Amino acid sequence: MHSICINGLKSTKTFMSIAKKAAVDWKAVGRRLRELRGFDMNQAEFARQVGISQSQLSRYEKGDSEIGGEVLLRISQKFARSIEWLLTGKEP
Repeated sequence: MHSICINGLKSTKTFMSIAKKAAVDWKAVGRRLRELRGFDMNQAEFARQVGISQSQLSRYEKGDSEIGGEVLLRISQKFARSIEWLLTGKEP
């Protein structure tokens, strides 16, 4: 367990509270990726466009793997959707 310093106070409990609120539902992120890909594009083409393998995209779409920041940024830029939408389904 980690502790962090907030306003000069070390607080493990506060960190855990923040971490729970910030949890990402990777299965939901995968559903949004699939929605973004649509029916006109196969996994191999989508993966090529964002610079990952088809097998990695498959893991992302199933929610079996977390998506790193660089890949999220490339998807966001290529398909004109915010990273916030990719992670939460909500527009900023």
